[in-house]
Amino acid sequence: MAVKVLVVDDSGFFRRRVSEILSADPNIQVVGTATNGREAIDQALALKPDVITMDYEMPMMDGITAVRTIMQRCPTPVLMFSSLTHEGARVTLDALDAGAVDFLPKNFEDISRNPEKVKQLLCEKVHSIARSNRRSISSAPVPSSAPAVGKPSAPAALTRPVSSATNPTASAPSSPASASTSPAPKRKAYKLVAIGTSTGGPVALQRVLTQLPANFPAPIVLIQHMPAAFTKAFAERLDKLCRISVKEAEDGDVLRPGLALLAPGGKQMMIDGRGVIKILPGDERLNYKPCVDITFGSAAKSYNDKVLAVVLTGMGADGREGARLLKQGGSQVWAQDEASCVIYGMPMAVVKANLADAVYPLEHIGRHLAETCI
Repeated sequence: MAVKVLVVDDSGFFRRRVSEILSADPNIQVVGTATNGREAIDQALALKPDVITMDYEMPMMDGITAVRTIMQRCPTPVLMFSSLTHEGARVTLDALDAGAVDFLPKNFEDISRNPEKVKQLLCEKVHSIARSNRRSISSAPVPSSAPAVGKPSAPAALTRPVSSATNPTASAPSSPASASTSPAPKRKAYKLVAIGTSTGGPVALQRVLTQLPANFPAPIVLIQHMPAAFTKAFAERLDKLCRISVKEAEDGDVLRPGLALLAPGGKQMMIDGRGVIKILPGDERLNYKPCVDITFGSAAKSYNDKVLAVVLTGMGADGREGARLLKQGGSQVWAQDEASCVIYGMPMAVVKANLADAVYPLEHIGRHLAETCI
């Protein structure tokens, strides 16, 4: 059955091009278009699409307000289009908080210059988020209009609660270790916590990191599939919301307790045995820049059994081979459970390879980290 898509954008040119690209895929059907947020809500309720593509800046009602309303009235996976600017990154992160599943850069030049590449990427995104777990996107709270100031005394509210119920429509097999049977984590003096994620990751990381105390005893590295223009804004956002410190990693940064370093988009991040961060150019032969496998692999080489790795929501299998190297060195690997994932791809790859020491719901991971690391 074809994936039904609603295309929302105030630009007639962009609506037509997106509709043409999607309609060229025999397994995608554009069922309608809308020119503003209000029309988008009406069309979503009337047409019940499987996926909505959404621009942010529109008349009558902006994309974030529309996404928030759609999530409340008829939860539907939303793919946002974003400009590759710092402000575009901030807006996109707001949209993900409101309930959007994923995003793509909105670049008119690329559509004209690389139509086949754009077509492939857009159609792949639509197909992937059409299979996303609607339970995990269905109850996004309305974010506070006031910006966070300093370090909050309690976890910020800008995170989406997750359901612990099983998703009856998911096609992926259930994990062999369920959240209810995974053992309570044992306390250990880890030298590093490494967290890798992709689709659904910005909200998931927010949820995990806001549960950590300011005196969290282990250094943290974060690998999130994200464009270069976005990672600085994302790190700044996390730093405002969390008790721990968060920054975009730079070459030469040194690991220290209570600091989370986010891999910069478009590059690769590695760690040496002295705890020094190495930032390398992105290799065009690699699909992911940054790549979870590369960071996990360098951590395995540098710290043997002193790493606690966590693989969160995301499509694909990035992180599986890095987790294998970590396990060979005696380190621990946790995976997010299927029910709380937006996309159960990366965690599933780790679980199916029998590399997960524990499988936990997203809402438990931050607390378990705080209880485990000493």
